[in-house]
Amino acid sequence: MVTARRIAAALLARPLPAQLLRVRCERLNSHSDCGLIVAGTKFHRRLDVRAWETEVAGLVEGAFAAAPELEEVDCWATVPLDAGKGVVVSGDHAKPTSATVFSITVPRAQRASVRARLSSGAGVFWDPAFRAALSKGTGG
Repeated sequence: MVTARRIAAALLARPLPAQLLRVRCERLNSHSDCGLIVAGTKFHRRLDVRAWETEVAGLVEGAFAAAPELEEVDCWATVPLDAGKGVVVSGDHAKPTSATVFSITVPRAQRASVRARLSSGAGVFWDPAFRAALSKGTGG
């Protein structure tokens, strides 16, 4: 919990074009990782693919800088889904209320290559509609 707060404080020290919704850190024995959840909608300024990649790289690099003990940083973006009125949204028969539209996992050993990976798409998940909207430039 202390690590998540330290990372969040570091990342939120500057205005972000995309909303950082959650910082979550997990530790099991000596392994520690961090998950960064970013909103794929309602950006604070227009973003295109290059600006999105720059933002994600900055978040990942910032997390590693704030917590050098991390072994891995996962960053993903979600968009809300309309579940409809009266639809069950919790429990075993819940309908999803959000969808993942982007994700990347960056092990500590690959942190220096995060920008190259984002540019090449190596090991990066993109929802085609999300990427298409960013390729045109969008405010989310």
